[in-house]
Amino acid sequence: MALVEISFDGIVGPSHNYSGLSFGNLAATANKGQTAYPRAAALQGVEKMRRNLALGLKQGIFLPHRRPDHRWLAALGATIAEADPVLRAAACSASSMWAANAATVSPAPDTADGRCHLTVANLSTMAHRSHEWPETLAQLRLAFADAAHFAVHDPVPPTFGDEGAANHMRLAERHDAPGVEIFVYGVRGGAFPARQHVEASRALARLNRLDPARTLFVQQSEAAIAAGAFHNDVVAVANETVLFAHEQAFEDKATFYADLRRLLPAVEIVEVPASLVSLEDAVRSYLFNAQLVSLPEGGMALILPGEARETPRVWSWLEALVAGNGPIRRLEVVDVRQSMANGGGPACLRLRVVCDPATVDPRFLVDDARLDAIAGCIETCWPEAIGPDDLADPGLWPRIEAARAELLGLLKLGEIDR
Repeated sequence: MALVEISFDGIVGPSHNYSGLSFGNLAATANKGQTAYPRAAALQGVEKMRRNLALGLKQGIFLPHRRPDHRWLAALGATIAEADPVLRAAACSASSMWAANAATVSPAPDTADGRCHLTVANLSTMAHRSHEWPETLAQLRLAFADAAHFAVHDPVPPTFGDEGAANHMRLAERHDAPGVEIFVYGVRGGAFPARQHVEASRALARLNRLDPARTLFVQQSEAAIAAGAFHNDVVAVANETVLFAHEQAFEDKATFYADLRRLLPAVEIVEVPASLVSLEDAVRSYLFNAQLVSLPEGGMALILPGEARETPRVWSWLEALVAGNGPIRRLEVVDVRQSMANGGGPACLRLRVVCDPATVDPRFLVDDARLDAIAGCIETCWPEAIGPDDLADPGLWPRIEAARAELLGLLKLGEIDR
């Protein structure tokens, strides 16, 4: 069985809008009330997936959720027509596009039973995301239904906030080798809430059947959260033997680095000094919300948002990085501006799963031809624009539902809604 890393990207849904619902996410709140462009957003995501395929990487998809979420509103005693603007926006949120928050994934080489374990995230801290997990769980159980190779778990109880792989890193000599799993949790961050609770992280490690001796729990720095790094993946990313992190990412980095070097002597820590790139620049550019990937020909690439190139101190540091003899040798810049304006970069849009592609439901895997078909559906069915008042338009709601239904029919995945 050949284990490789597959990036499963969330297709941006037809209700993509800027309602500013995510307190602590500076981009999302700064762009509240702006006009969003769902069609362009989804096509940008498809183009990013094409770039991954061109690099020789494996690519999968997750589907948009049902929006408006009438069942969630009904549980609150409301309808979409009756809901106040904030509740209506939460019921229409397209935030499931950020698949890094879908689940926490532990590959087979790390687990006690030799299966890949996926625990769906409860996303309980934010109301607009708290109702995502049932549909995410349904997709995970369909995509990874092969019980000989996968175990898919219900979420940690919502008393303890869990926001998935955005707060989880894995390092190993190779993707298919036993690794060290790192759970990054928050405590506080000035005015902003910590979204990943340590109790949730410890529960995830137990549910995913990890070896306690090769599992680390690390506190995200309060300064990083206060600067707008609401998830660890805004200030750090890991891949195989490389940890790429901001100097101020972790509260006690000395202990963390020492533990990591003890467990994985081959680790290379590439740290960006605060004197050259501030936390503010890191958050503004989403330098660390890049996909750090292993290239088939050797070495690694950073798949970065265009905003990283447009931030002079960040780009200067990156150019010096790839000019050296380190493991990161290539910079790939992608346009995901519609996602970025809502606070999600290239890494937010994907969930990493190390597994044998032959064990995954093939309907969740894509090649260029499938992406062509998906793009055609988006161009035909997705709304071009959604302005600040459009979510109250009764004519928009059936258009959103019909667009998603068309995509599910195209991909023969209508059973997700059963």
